[in-house]
Amino acid sequence: MEIPPKSPDGSEKFPQSKELVTSNTGSTLCMSSRSESVWTSAPRSKWEIYYKPAIVISVGAATFLFGTIITSLSCFPPNNKPVYKMSGPAFLSLGLMLLVCGLVWIPIIRKKQKQRQKSQFLQSLKSFFFNR
Repeated sequence: MEIPPKSPDGSEKFPQSKELVTSNTGSTLCMSSRSESVWTSAPRSKWEIYYKPAIVISVGAATFLFGTIITSLSCFPPNNKPVYKMSGPAFLSLGLMLLVCGLVWIPIIRKKQKQRQKSQFLQSLKSFFFNR
């Protein structure tokens, strides 16, 4: 029969058990999750909520306008260069894509805000009835 190896100081029979350390990752995971921050975060202003879609819409509108100008330059005979004919529609499509993405993003944010308000209301009701 084999004798398990002892640690150098002779205090433990199984040195591998030292490596098995219990962790409290479950509790720290809940504390750092995004859903937890919904209940503890302060109300945000409209600019903090809508600044990303506003920037995307602004950049999309500027790119679309730039593409329109470049495309219209390709229509004039003295400046009829192939660069205008190729890059104009590219800027038009890129600008239109950004513009539409920003415009669609706003109703999505509004829907999420309504869902968050409803869930906060339900959470407060639940805490009211069950924490008595």
